[in-house]
Amino acid sequence: MRLHDTLTREQRELRPIDGKSFRFYCCGPTVYGPAHIGNFRTFVLQDVLRRGLETGGIRTLHVRNVTDVDDKTIRDSQKAGLPLREFTAGWLERFHADCEALNCLPPHIEPGAVDHIPQQIEMIRTLVEKGHAYRSDDGSVYFRIASFADYGKLSHLDTRELSLGKTQAARANADEYEKDSIADFVLWKARRPEDGENHWGSPWGEGRPGWHLECSAMIREYLGEEFDLHSGGVDLVFPHHENEIAQSRCACGGHFAAHWFHITHLLVDGGKMSKSLGNLYTLDDLAARGFSPMELRYVLIGGHYRKPLNFTLDSLSAAREALAKLARGARALADRAGGGHVLADAGFGPFEAAWSALNDDLNTPGALGGLFTGLREAASLEGEEAARALAGFNRLLRALGLVLPEIDAEVEVPAEVRSLADERWAARQARDWAKSDEMREQLAGLGWAVKDSKEGYELTPR
Repeated sequence: MRLHDTLTREQRELRPIDGKSFRFYCCGPTVYGPAHIGNFRTFVLQDVLRRGLETGGIRTLHVRNVTDVDDKTIRDSQKAGLPLREFTAGWLERFHADCEALNCLPPHIEPGAVDHIPQQIEMIRTLVEKGHAYRSDDGSVYFRIASFADYGKLSHLDTRELSLGKTQAARANADEYEKDSIADFVLWKARRPEDGENHWGSPWGEGRPGWHLECSAMIREYLGEEFDLHSGGVDLVFPHHENEIAQSRCACGGHFAAHWFHITHLLVDGGKMSKSLGNLYTLDDLAARGFSPMELRYVLIGGHYRKPLNFTLDSLSAAREALAKLARGARALADRAGGGHVLADAGFGPFEAAWSALNDDLNTPGALGGLFTGLREAASLEGEEAARALAGFNRLLRALGLVLPEIDAEVEVPAEVRSLADERWAARQARDWAKSDEMREQLAGLGWAVKDSKEGYELTPR
């Protein structure tokens, strides 16, 4: 598999550094409320990446963190009148249920920030000792970005802007801050009244870690100083991932992540999602409108990860039709296979183009198109050849994480009707519209309606 790298801006082949397993880290949810469909675009595409690697025979080690202490979790747990752990545990359970509904594989390791406070304190201690961090008057500890010459390389910040930011020596104490602010960022936040009981002891006084630090500490704990890939939404490139690189390389040495994989924004009806616009959908919101998680998954992988994807409710209806069409095609292929079985790794047959698309910068829309094209190419296969094609089709489905719906039994189409419909389709492909219309009328006279699409046609009794 070849994948675009945010740092080098080039497509690069994904290979395990240790030659054994592909070890990758994904920034996980902040558990203070339900995840929305924009969050799940990132998690679903990370799932497809993992599935694609494993389908290609590469073992993976998938680590995804849980942010269960930060400004938002503390604020909202206090509003709810619940201890922080109890509050975040409820939202984490909801997140897991949504992931399962979307058929996302659980990570192999899912560490939480609260359970790794000692590791975070130790990393701050190292940074202070090496001169990369300093204690402020109130007991907070900040990373000194001027001490790291490579700061800004991931996000390709303008050199003049970066120099100005370092010269100003501004400080950012909030966990999240303006994306155009270049500032020394907080590693340890001194205890404040609004934190309530959410504080821990440290060499610099009571407080809690800053948000950027947790990922670095947990990566060091579970993946070491160098690992294969780091992923998240494109909004995390700066400052979060830039800060991760700085604190990790300064504390641990090494090259940190060998590859950076970022997923672009999800739009809704052509604009940004926001609560005020009423377009910030959760899985429950879509279920209330009659749509399934699998229909959402189909939509989320229907656009390339490096391009904004415009979500509409109509796109869910189109996904329902597409999944049903795939299900009908799969059943017809299974019928022609006649119960024959082949090894699951017997290649992809007519679905080879779909597999190639998936391995070419995770081209999920190309892979989906290849499923329909492959079914058309497999329409004439019988017996063992059909069984081999079906095995390839099912491997692609697993790589994409798609589960097809149960559909009603097909009405048997007489051979003469099917032959006439095939001849009409050939006429349409040749742009012989007059002949195509004439044959539509003939089919109607035989009691059949025909519906055309880009991929082919569908016959239904009139």
